[in-house]
Amino acid sequence: MGWHEIQITTNHATQLEDTLVAFGAQAITLRDAGNQPIYEPPLDFTPSWKDTFLVALFDDQTDLTSVTIYLQQQMKQGFVSHYQIEHLQDEDWERRCLNDLEPLKFGNRLWICPSWKKPVEADAINIILDPGLAFGTGTHETTALCLEWLDENIKGHESIIDYGCGSGILGLAALKLGSENVIAIDHDQRALDVTRSNAELNHISEAQLKTFLPATHLQFSVDLVIANILAQPLIDLASLFASFVKPQGKILLSGILAKQADDVSEMYSQWFVMEKATHKNEWVRLVGVRR
Repeated sequence: MGWHEIQITTNHATQLEDTLVAFGAQAITLRDAGNQPIYEPPLDFTPSWKDTFLVALFDDQTDLTSVTIYLQQQMKQGFVSHYQIEHLQDEDWERRCLNDLEPLKFGNRLWICPSWKKPVEADAINIILDPGLAFGTGTHETTALCLEWLDENIKGHESIIDYGCGSGILGLAALKLGSENVIAIDHDQRALDVTRSNAELNHISEAQLKTFLPATHLQFSVDLVIANILAQPLIDLASLFASFVKPQGKILLSGILAKQADDVSEMYSQWFVMEKATHKNEWVRLVGVRR
C-alpha cells in the first residue's frame, strides 16, 4: 500500500486538522512553520502557532478531489498559504523523520550512533540507539549537556536513576561509561519498551538496567539521579529526587531554560549544594551534591 502525503502551511491549523480527519486522514502532524517555539506546554495541549506546517497522511485509495477543493477554498480565504501533494510508497513511518540522523560525539569518549549507521570510531564507547517514538537522540541541547557531563564525570560503579528516560540514552551512556546499574523511570510505557530494546542492542542485561513506571511508593538510594525533563516537573519532583540520592551523591538536571535556572536551583538548594549552571544556547544544565 502507498500513501498520499499533503503538506500544508496554514494559520488555521485546528479547524484544518479536524476537517482533514473527517475527510479520512490516517495521521496528522503539526510543527512550527515560523519561529515561535512553545516551551513547557501543559498536558493534553495542542500546539498553536501563528503559522503551522501540517502534514496529513491518506492511504492511496482515498479520492482527494474533495480535499483539494477544500484546500483551494482555504487558500482563497487566506487560511492556507501553500499546499502540495506527494505520492509515497509504504514504509516505516516511525523512521521517516530519523533517516538524517548521524553518529554524534559527546566529550572525549562517547559516541551516540543510530542503529542503522556504522560507528565512526569502532574502538570508542559507542551507544547504539534506536529511538523509535521515544524522546532522546542526542541532537537536543539538553541531552547533549547531560551526555557531556556523564562523559566527564562517570568514574565507574555508580548506581543511577534516569527519571524520564525517553529512549534510555542517558542511562545507557552511563552504563557503557562504567556505572554499575541504572533504574530507568518514565510515565510512557512506550519509552520503557524502547529503553529495554536499546539496552538489548547494547548488550545491557536486565540486572544492569531495570525499568519502572512512576509510583509514589518507589524507594531507592543511589549515587546519581538524572532528570532531563522540564523545569516545572523538576521543581515538583525535587523532594522525591532528594529522597533517592545518598549523602554526597549528585543530581544532574536539564530540560531547563536559562531564565528558569534560578528557580530550579533555589528549590534544589534545600537538599543539595548547587553548582553554577552550564549553558548551551538557551538551555542549561544544573548539578548538585547532596548534603
